[in-house]
Amino acid sequence: MDLNKTLQSYFDELSSNSPTPGGGNVSALCGALAASLGTMVCNLTIGKKKYADVETEIISLKEKLVLFQNDFIELAQRDNEAFDKVMEAFKLPKESEQEKEIRNSKIEEATINAAEVPSEVMKKCYDLLPILKTISEKGNKNSLSDAGVAIALVKTSVQGAYLNVLINCSSLSNQTVAEEIRKRAAIIFDEVDKKASIYLDSITKSFLPA
Repeated sequence: MDLNKTLQSYFDELSSNSPTPGGGNVSALCGALAASLGTMVCNLTIGKKKYADVETEIISLKEKLVLFQNDFIELAQRDNEAFDKVMEAFKLPKESEQEKEIRNSKIEEATINAAEVPSEVMKKCYDLLPILKTISEKGNKNSLSDAGVAIALVKTSVQGAYLNVLINCSSLSNQTVAEEIRKRAAIIFDEVDKKASIYLDSITKSFLPA
């Protein structure tokens, strides 16, 4: 995604009848927002005497989160590009049998790629979640709700990415390949969704009266 655009410009594009940016892009953006919130909690922890014993670890986690943020932003852009390639493939000529064969092959190839991008978003969510869990446990307690929002965003990101994997796989002619992609995605989704729910439940209960 183009970081030089204003948020309003992004919202306008998202609201328009253009298919990109769409749900896949937003899913990746949720991952970037989660990493950014995690970084904020780190910054609110680093330098505080109360958290001096975990400062080295938090600094290390912060450095990782910055990389996650960049990766999710790149994946958001790649999601747009992947969908555009699918649309380009559908516009190829289909007059002759040879043209139809080439067109179908290009559509299949582009659709597989369009499924692989959200699959990568899901993998990033899987890797990001334990970092956010650690931050929620060891970071500044005054920012525990922020860490919780970050975890909630990971949950949203992996759910949205999973839906995009599924819709692209449903369009593939080669359902053997599609099933392989779906199975890998389902394993990651179940793991992230389950753990994120547990972490969020624990954070929520910590704010409630005993």
